[in-house]
Amino acid sequence: MTTTIEIDQSKLNFPIIVSLTITHLGVLFAPFTFSWSLLALTIFLHWLTCGLGITLGYHRLLSHRSFKTPKWVEYILTTLGTLTIQGSPIDWVGFHRLHHKYSDTAQDPHNNEKGFWWSHISWILHQSPSEEKIRKLTGDLNGDPYYEFLHRFFPLFQLASIVFFYLVAGWGGVVWGVFVRLVLTYHSTWLVNSATHKFGYRNFDCQDSSVNCWWVAVLTYGEGWHNNHHAHPHSARHGLKWWELDLTWTAVRVLELLGLASNIRTYKA
Repeated sequence: MTTTIEIDQSKLNFPIIVSLTITHLGVLFAPFTFSWSLLALTIFLHWLTCGLGITLGYHRLLSHRSFKTPKWVEYILTTLGTLTIQGSPIDWVGFHRLHHKYSDTAQDPHNNEKGFWWSHISWILHQSPSEEKIRKLTGDLNGDPYYEFLHRFFPLFQLASIVFFYLVAGWGGVVWGVFVRLVLTYHSTWLVNSATHKFGYRNFDCQDSSVNCWWVAVLTYGEGWHNNHHAHPHSARHGLKWWELDLTWTAVRVLELLGLASNIRTYKA
């Protein structure tokens, strides 16, 4: 019997709404605190937390197990992922596996059939599936002491970063190192849910609406080659054509050269 897992559109998730509202309002202070050094810091932190934390850690390593790495490296990558405030590793992986299992159907959390804005942000603002249903898809993470710790306390890392940036660079450090970085990270990763099911081309005939979108790939270190990914979800390499830039695949290769990545799974035509 199939368990029904759907977002409850009748109930709003007010803690998420408040958090996202505060974060977006914080960006309004960016023009008044701008400096080139803070902009450079934001770009670097975006790569560190979105590129290495979400794309490499949460997605290709944890969600799809497309390569193996020592546990201490895995924990570092996923800790960086928590700094994006996109949920604990257990939540993020569970939602993403739901997306692949039920892509573009009623049980897909960010079902693109409901429209661009639903898949981009609206689904986040509504009541989520229960933790019990999510954990049915995260058996490889459930019970791990560190992941259970992150599941309960991951926002503490962001609070610590706020204190750190304030002590180092004042309120400008908080605005750019936290608010601007988070908003850029949110919308770049959300575009994978929305734009790469709307704008682009297809290399493979999948049973969903996934497409390859070059500009999303640029913003997300290779995640925009979404049709490639849906066709071969366990491949650590998403950019399959020579010109499909995939910086996260480059990161995997660097880890391999350092002896920190093994059992790398790739698609071979």
